Amino acid sequence: MRNTHYWPLQLMLGWLNFAFTAPIIYLYLGLPMIMRQYGWSGTEIGLFQLAGLPAVLKFLLATPVDRYRIGQHGYHNWSMILTLLYSSILVLLAFFDIQHTSWGILFTLALTASLIGTWADIPVNALAIEYLPESERIRAGAIRSAATSLGAIMGGGVMLLMQTRLGWAWPFATLAALLGSGVLLLALTRTYTPIQHAESSTPHAGLKDWLSYFSTPDFRRWALMILLYFPFIGAAWVYVKPLMLDQGFEADRIATVVGIGGGFVGALASLLGSRLTRRSGPVVALPVFAFLSLASVGSLLLVSTFQMSFPAFAAAALFTALAMGAASGLIFGLMMYYTRPGLTAVDYGIQSSLFAFARTLAPMASGIMIGNFGYGGMLLGLVICLSVVFVLAITYRKHIKEAIHT
Repeated sequence: MRNTHYWPLQLMLGWLNFAFTAPIIYLYLGLPMIMRQYGWSGTEIGLFQLAGLPAVLKFLLATPVDRYRIGQHGYHNWSMILTLLYSSILVLLAFFDIQHTSWGILFTLALTASLIGTWADIPVNALAIEYLPESERIRAGAIRSAATSLGAIMGGGVMLLMQTRLGWAWPFATLAALLGSGVLLLALTRTYTPIQHAESSTPHAGLKDWLSYFSTPDFRRWALMILLYFPFIGAAWVYVKPLMLDQGFEADRIATVVGIGGGFVGALASLLGSRLTRRSGPVVALPVFAFLSLASVGSLLLVSTFQMSFPAFAAAALFTALAMGAASGLIFGLMMYYTRPGLTAVDYGIQSSLFAFARTLAPMASGIMIGNFGYGGMLLGLVICLSVVFVLAITYRKHIKEAIHT
């Protein structure tokens, strides 16, 4: 079957990842700015971020998806139900204006949205593994990464402008409509034939299956790569804008060039990285993208050490966005290969939990380093960590070659 047959399915899955990402970005990057405008304290805003904790618990949320199949098309039906619930919570949020809502109620609604959105992501990506052949999985990972970058622009930029001009309810209504369109698109997946025919249920999915995931040497090595490959370049990206602000550059220029421009560069890098990976294989892409991450953070260290001009900082920031997009696309694509028959959702959940844990911990540790050693010390620490990742990627590539055939 020609690969072009899968493009509609790939784009549908990409749209769903875009629709899932935009609300989360708006809740955790957009709302803090709005909260500050209405006089909320730093403590209230900081504690509000705890609503994102469900992302670390995907392995728990994945278990019922594999254990209790809903009808003949288990992942499909779980996806539709959870996406509808996610959309409904956003509609509910539209009715609770920040001016007339307590912190507790708003936090509870945001936590519920995060929980359902995180949960919905599991069967949707399990659906991708079930319906896409191995030759399409690297492309799927790249499209997901690109969709995530565009979702960040939507949630962190466009929705903030909409809130400023149209009011509290409009962003939530718009984001709910995006998810609603995803539900309609999910119905089209039934025109495809699953590549993997999953078991009707996995009644014993639980602790034993979580632990047995790490019993295979290839899976253990892969778990280590998930923990190390992306978080350090991701942490560098988190602090690029604060770094440039502290250099005295204008916020509007940073937002335009780094915020919006970086999102588009990251999305493009994911797609181009996918093309390189499919042509040369993960055995080449894994160390190449690790070197890009190392070089980009090294460039940030260079321009900050010598306090260069805005164009130099912007170039280093966009280079970082490029490296981040390529690395995330590769990781998302390779995750689809490391699953077991009948436990697709559980195995995807385990990998996603590891990814979310490391992605959360690395920026936290980087912030502590900034407080103690400044931006230079933090960036130097990231360069050292990424050097270790580069060596591991070179060492690990032979195992990728043995385990994956693209």
